[in-house]
Amino acid sequence: MLTVKSLTVNYNPANNEQNTFTSGDCVSGEVTLEVTKECTIDSLSIQFKGKAEVMWCERHGQNTVVYHSKDKYFSIKHFFVGEKKENGGDNETLLTNHIGKTYVNVVAPGCHIYPFTFQIPFQDMPSSFDGAFGKIVYALKAKLSRSVRAPTTDSININYVTNADLNRDPGLMEPQHESKDKKMKFFNSGTVAMDVNLEKTGFLQGEGLKVMACIQNNSSREIKPKYCVYRKHSFFARGNRRVSTQDLYKEVGEPIPPSSNQNVTRVLSIPLDVEPSILNCSILKVEHRLRVYLDVKYASDPVIKFPIVILPAPTVPGVEAPPLAASGFGFEPFGNTYPPAWGMVSPQPPSAPQLSDPPPAYGTSGTYPSLMDSGNKY
Repeated sequence: MLTVKSLTVNYNPANNEQNTFTSGDCVSGEVTLEVTKECTIDSLSIQFKGKAEVMWCERHGQNTVVYHSKDKYFSIKHFFVGEKKENGGDNETLLTNHIGKTYVNVVAPGCHIYPFTFQIPFQDMPSSFDGAFGKIVYALKAKLSRSVRAPTTDSININYVTNADLNRDPGLMEPQHESKDKKMKFFNSGTVAMDVNLEKTGFLQGEGLKVMACIQNNSSREIKPKYCVYRKHSFFARGNRRVSTQDLYKEVGEPIPPSSNQNVTRVLSIPLDVEPSILNCSILKVEHRLRVYLDVKYASDPVIKFPIVILPAPTVPGVEAPPLAASGFGFEPFGNTYPPAWGMVSPQPPSAPQLSDPPPAYGTSGTYPSLMDSGNKY
């Protein structure tokens, strides 16, 4: 029979319907250790860390090249049993139990619960993300070490979102304008033209994206305005870039007859579940575009592309969650007298997210200012 039956880590859900956390929030939970007989522990710890990582492979002739890069945002570790490293600094803390004493390293048979609390650092970090060639993860990891045995671990991810605000970045409120005309050939004659305006650049999940267009159809056939919002994932490693794009949703406007001009307004509803833009990570980016084009039969379609930024919708307060489980310690909702979360300070409004510059070698990845360049045609 195994001495250690199970080791699990769980956290209390966030106090909002989306179960998301952001900078400055506290994450509380507990590590549960179940043993079948008395055993001695070398160390028992809980680690909270945030990191980004990308990786993909490419074939070059007979060789396979692996492209890999990672970026760490923070790492905080609490010890229930064991000593922190001399160079661990403020990022490592030895916790005490509900009466202020250190936990014993000899545990009796049964289930033992170790509560913890972390505070997410006040810093600009990208939202959680999981893509084909990269991910951004904020994870809690419990680790049990015993002499002459392989460590036992368990981990769980939390959903972190950047605390973004349209009013804190003036660029997100900037209107956009583009125009395009095309002369018909072969099976068509005449010209078509469109002049398109967006009220702003940044939008919240679930918000309406208003598109205003003046369309001139001076051709011999009817045309249809079409709209498409698509996303672009970019991954960077070792001076190379891997890109994937996907159309998210499309809409088709009413036909415009030949030899006529029309002012057309269309409101596209951004889905609540669309992933937010990520522009503040150095090794991966999530960008969004609005493509407006005229469907012209027997001819290539004139196209205008607008960069847009999609921000997380404001969180909706939920019912405060009860403690994960009652334990023999008799503590109130994580009211034990162990040390406060690392770096815990009075909540302050974080500064406006700053969009990071990509590595120069990547060239076309771009940050927010470069997205506004009308010459960017992808």
